[in-house]
This record gives sequence, C-alpha cells and structure tokens, in this order.
Amino acid sequence: MTLFPNYHRAPVTFKKAKNATWTDKKNVEYTDLSSGIGVYNVGANNDAVASALIAQAKEMWHLPNLYENDLQETVASKLGGEKYTTYFANSGTEANEAAIKLARLATKRETIITFSNSFHGRTYASMSATAQDSIHHGLPLLSGFKYAKFNDINSVKELLNDDVAGVMLELVQGEGGVFPADPDFIRQLIHITHENGSLIMIDEVQTGIGRTGKKFSFENYDFEPDIFTSAKALANGVPVGAMLAKNEFASSLAYNTHGSTFGGNLLAMSAANATLDELSSILPDLSEKISLFWEELETLKKISIVTDVRGLGMMAGIELKIPVTQVVTDLLHMHIIVLSAGNNTLRLLPPLTISDTQLKTALKNIKQLLSK
Repeated sequence: MTLFPNYHRAPVTFKKAKNATWTDKKNVEYTDLSSGIGVYNVGANNDAVASALIAQAKEMWHLPNLYENDLQETVASKLGGEKYTTYFANSGTEANEAAIKLARLATKRETIITFSNSFHGRTYASMSATAQDSIHHGLPLLSGFKYAKFNDINSVKELLNDDVAGVMLELVQGEGGVFPADPDFIRQLIHITHENGSLIMIDEVQTGIGRTGKKFSFENYDFEPDIFTSAKALANGVPVGAMLAKNEFASSLAYNTHGSTFGGNLLAMSAANATLDELSSILPDLSEKISLFWEELETLKKISIVTDVRGLGMMAGIELKIPVTQVVTDLLHMHIIVLSAGNNTLRLLPPLTISDTQLKTALKNIKQLLSK
C-alpha cells in the first residue's frame, strides 16, 4: 500500500479536462456536474487561467511574504474592494483557521458558534467548528466551539453571551446536504449577533466565486459580513484560500500573529487574478443558465424516490429516499460526474460555463435513472 485509505476512489483515471468535459485514460468522455468539488467554476482548463499560469511560470513561481507582492494586492482588490482587508492562505480550511483566529483577536473573546451539519474543514480548529459527528469520530476536539441549530434563531439566542467572538456559518450548507439559510433567520441572526458585540463570519469556500449566482452568496442576502472566507474556485484548480475582514479589524492580525510560507504565492495569485476576470464576464448572463438549471430540476420533484430538491444558483441538492452512494456510482457508469452530501442527497455543482445542451442532457439522464 502506497497511499493511506482515507479516500474512497472510484475506479476511473482521468487524464484531461476541458470546461465541463472530463476524459479518462481510455478516451471516454464524461460530463462534469461536480466542478471537481466546486473548484472549476469557470470551466476546467480555462484558456485565460491557463495562459496566466504559463506566463507566470516562465517568470517566477514562489515569492516569500517577506517582500511586496503586487499580484496579491490586485487579487485582494478584486475580491474585497475597498471595504475589506485580505489574508491569503493555501486552502479553505486554512482560511477558516485564520478567520477563527482573527475573530478571537479582534473581540478578545473565545467562543465561536457554528451550526449543526456545517462543514468548515479538517484541520483542528476548522474540524472543531464543523458540527458533524462523522468528521469528529475518534478525535478529541478543541474547546471554544458551540453548536446551534441551522435556521433556528432561538438556538442561537440560547448560546449568545459575552464570551462569543463570532457566529460562523455557510449560507448554503454544502457538505451537510445543500440547505440554504432562510432570509428571515439571517436578518435576525445579524441583529442579535451584532447586538451581542460578536462578529458575523461567512464561510464562502463552496458558495463563493459565482456558485450561487453572485460573486459571494451573502450578496443574495443583502448584507456585508464582518469576516468571510474563500477558496475552492478562487483560482479554478490551483490551491489557494483567502480570509477577508472589514478594514476596522485589520490591525488585529498584526505582525507575527499569523502567516504562511506558500500563502498568496505567485502561481496561485496569477490563476486567481485570471479567474476573477473570467468570473466578471460570466456573472452578468448567468441568471439565464440558472433558470434553465432549475427548470430542469423542478421536474425531478415528481419522481417517487425524490423527497426534495433545494439549493441556490448553480448549487443543488436532490434528497432521495434511498442511499445516494449507488446513485453516484450508477451515474458515473453513465459518464456523468456528480457528488453526494450526507447519506441521501445528490449534490450538483456544474461549472458555470457548461453549455445549455450539455447541462440539459445530463439532467435528463439523471431524471431517467431516478425514474427507474
């Protein structure tokens, strides 16, 4: 054995990808409705991102954070504009670790409230913030985390006190089953959290970079978080993460409070820069594709084994009366790549650039399989 058995790997080897089509080593083509777990938002092997990477690779790959980095400044500006200050990491879990640290430093409080069925990562603080027993199994957790019930404001009120640094949540719980936050719940949550002197922290690792139809999902809820994180699709396949906070909290992450050798490296920043430019050209017309997506998804509700279809933008969960594992396998045999969420939810995260024809064909094939 050369690799740890911590992943369940499907028996297929992919060798190349373009937009929403992946090709295996036997030259068989598959339609991707997963975006590589929410990574290829602007399409696999995007020409502009590839060109930016190649150009940067010919100049310089790595630049330590001991020196000025114009690319970091450019990407930070495109991410957060003038209202937010940015820290770059290598992944979503690292970005969430930085967010947790900043919230505690800025408020001088310890407790972070998160929600049942949330997912924030697998490093120790982010794992402890993740309210899923399956992620915690067999491991001691860090102190300082309390769990409320998602979309239940009373459960938050019961936990709020003068030691709560922040409330951290996904506006659409991805790994937990694709559950969107209720807008009224979010309005109340913001009010009582700020009234308590605590910070609103939004995990945009999966929901960001256009996934919900906006650059970030909080735009759908019409507010600006105190802290938010981004990763996955930020550089369209190149590992990167970012933690952004309102400028008033920037001084709390002072010299020597946090750092990363590779965070914000030149290759990642060149890819992120090109990805954000591509996203800005995609977003204005994305609503039409989202309408098509949900028009097709609505027809699945009539299928007997489907109990619910939910989501936001280009992010959908199809809840089934049967375990989802076999359905994922059967669809792979049909050359359609999908994801699961929990034990019984089929999760779809198509590239935002998938063609209408390819999207409709894949969804009709899913409907055919579920109708058997």
